[in-house]
Amino acid sequence: MSELTFTYPSDQEAKEQIVEMGRRMYERGYVVSNDGNISCRVSDNEMWTTPTGVSKGFMKEEMLVKTDLEGNILEGTGKPSSEIRMHLRVYREDPTLVAVVHAHPVYATLFTIAGKGLDSRILAEGTVQLGVVPCAPTAMPGTQEVPDSIAPYVKGYNAVLLGNHGALTWSDKSLLQAYYRMESLEYYAQLILYAQLFFDGRVNTFTDRQIDELIKIREKLGITRGGRPA
Repeated sequence: MSELTFTYPSDQEAKEQIVEMGRRMYERGYVVSNDGNISCRVSDNEMWTTPTGVSKGFMKEEMLVKTDLEGNILEGTGKPSSEIRMHLRVYREDPTLVAVVHAHPVYATLFTIAGKGLDSRILAEGTVQLGVVPCAPTAMPGTQEVPDSIAPYVKGYNAVLLGNHGALTWSDKSLLQAYYRMESLEYYAQLILYAQLFFDGRVNTFTDRQIDELIKIREKLGITRGGRPA
């Protein structure tokens, strides 16, 4: 990313942000127990990430682990989660990305157990800020199958659902944006599910022309991926 006009966060900024985003994820119920993981790049080849076996709601900065983009530990006494492979694969597929968030939010995870993505025309913010969220095939957690399953979706989308697992969001701007996308994803999933349950899917939707306008708004905001709802 050195050729781009982008400034990475400092080590301290990245650690503070990871701890804060972990606390928010835990308090909102996006993760339970030791679930989930977060990473934030601080250079072209370095990132900070959450440790394995620690609740995201009770992390401290000294628990975090710094690695290179091959997964080699550079700083910290802890050990990164085996799911670090997902993060590394995201950065490998698109080197412009700077942060990744993985969680198990309830409504979004319901879609994963049905193997369904989030593709709807009911919410303007869903189209603009997030876009279509595909669902990757079910893969065994902690194995190479998981990063392989998400690889096809990284460049074209802002997030992906993991079959029978949870959700993954990323950003080319900041960890905060990657986290906000997780919030948007869960809210979007909840609305889609409620629309299906309460109204049998018979709801007002945006027209093709309106979707075109929403995508133009997305592009003006500098969001270059997200697909087009069907």
